[in-house]
Amino acid sequence: MRVLGLILILLILGFLLEQIINKLLGVKKKKVSETPGRKIDRWGRGILVVVFLCGFSFVIEADRSVIKWFWISYLIILLGFQAILEWKYLKDSNQYVTTFIFLLLGVALIYNMEYFIQLLGWD
Repeated sequence: MRVLGLILILLILGFLLEQIINKLLGVKKKKVSETPGRKIDRWGRGILVVVFLCGFSFVIEADRSVIKWFWISYLIILLGFQAILEWKYLKDSNQYVTTFIFLLLGVALIYNMEYFIQLLGWD
């Protein structure tokens, strides 16, 4: 139950942080799926999900370090792909900056996850 509460808190904080960053940068939220990059976005995300789901079966029984780096690499590739598409197809928007900030925060969060687990006494 504590894990679900923590995930809910992180989601709420992420949503609020996104709103603040978008307001500071003057970003009006748009979707790549509403641009000519729609097919590239759909195919790219689909391929990434399939590749990482196939790889997850090999990583699931590995030690924490391997799992951590698996999720960090997935986040970097997925959000990096999204940021590149936003940069290319949403030229009049700085939305890619918000995506890049979330990429950095996500990597830092996953990398330090063991520390947060010890800090909360869940080990």
